[in-house]
Amino acid sequence: MHPAWFHVENEADIPSPALLFYRSRIEHNLQLMLKIAGNAKRLRPHVKTHKTAEVIAMQIKLGITKFKTSTIAETEMCAAVGATDVLLAMPCVGINAHRLAELAVKFPETQFSSIADAEETIGFLATAAQQHNVTLGVYLDFDCGMARTGIVPGDAVAMLAHVIKDMPRLQFRGLHAYDGHIHDESLDVRRERCDAAFEPVLQFRCRLQGEGIVVKELVAGGSPTFGIHAGYDDRTLSPGTTVLWDFGYGDKYPADLPFQPAAVLLARVISKPGTNRITLDLGHKSVAPENPHPRVRFEELPDAVAVMQSEEHLVLETDRAHEFTIGQALHGIPRHVCPTVSMHGEAYVIEVGKTTERWPITARNRLITV
Repeated sequence: MHPAWFHVENEADIPSPALLFYRSRIEHNLQLMLKIAGNAKRLRPHVKTHKTAEVIAMQIKLGITKFKTSTIAETEMCAAVGATDVLLAMPCVGINAHRLAELAVKFPETQFSSIADAEETIGFLATAAQQHNVTLGVYLDFDCGMARTGIVPGDAVAMLAHVIKDMPRLQFRGLHAYDGHIHDESLDVRRERCDAAFEPVLQFRCRLQGEGIVVKELVAGGSPTFGIHAGYDDRTLSPGTTVLWDFGYGDKYPADLPFQPAAVLLARVISKPGTNRITLDLGHKSVAPENPHPRVRFEELPDAVAVMQSEEHLVLETDRAHEFTIGQALHGIPRHVCPTVSMHGEAYVIEVGKTTERWPITARNRLITV
C-alpha cells in the first residue's frame, strides 16, 4: 500500500507536538496562486500565515517581489530576504512608526509603506520619516464592510489623500481595502458581495484621479475573494492563507480555491482514559483555540469528537480508541492555520516522506532587530 501523503518515514525523530511543513504542497499552492493571479507582478501575498523567511525566498524565486505584512517583525523578515516592496497593513502609531522608518534606513533597497485611515496616523508616519530622513509610502485604508480599520469613502478620505500627497517624506502609494468579512461558501454570493463592497472604492479611486492624485495601486482582498479579484486587472492581490491552507477554508471552497493543506500538526497518544477515549499531547498552546471544536482534524481519525482541551492536552472520544496505542502518532490539519503557526518556534520540513530540515518561524517574535 502506498503511504498516505502525510506519512513521515523518520517521524520517530520528531518530538511532539510539532508543526510540519510539506514542501511539495507549499510549492503546489504557490504555483496555483500564480495561475489564479495570472502573473507574479499582480501578487502581494500576505506573510502573516507562515511568518517564515524560507517561504518568502521561495516566492521571490518565482518572481514575487511585493509582500504584505501585519507586524514590524514580518516586515523586517521580508526585507532581509530580499523583498523590494513591503506594505505593513496595520496602522503604524507610536514607536512602531519609528521602527518602520528605521527599517527604511537599514534596508535602503526596499520600499516600505503602511496604511492610514486618520490624520493622526499620517502624523506619526510623517514625523518618523522626517526624523530618520527616509521616505515612507502610505496607502489609504478603506472600510469596505468589515468595520475593523479603514475609512468609508467620502470627503474626509479625499482630504487625507491630499494631506499625504503634500506631506514631506511621505509618498501616496494608493488604496488598501480588505474584505475579510466576505467568506460565503457560495462563489456566486461571494462574488456579488465582493463586487458590491468594492464599487464605492472604485468610484473613489476615479474621484482621486480626477483631483490629480495618482493612485498607483489598489491592494485588494484576502484568500476567500482572491479568485474574484483576480478577474479584474486593476488591482493587486494579497491572499495569505493560500500558502499553507487549512480545513476551515478547505471545507468551504474546494471547487474555486483547490489549495492543499501544507501544514500539519504531529501529536502522539499519551494516555487512554477509558475504553472510548484517547489523550494527545496537543493542547491549546499548540493549535489556535479561538474556534469551536474541532480545532484540528486528524487524518487517521477524522470523526473523533474533542471532549476536552487544556494547555497541553487534547482528549478525543471515539469508538476506535482500541485501534490506537500509547505513543502512536496522529497527523492533524488545523481549522485556522495562521495563529496555529505562530504558536511554534520552528517547522519540520517534509520532503519525499522525510523530515529534511527545520525552518524557524522567524516573525513569530514581535521584534527581530528593530
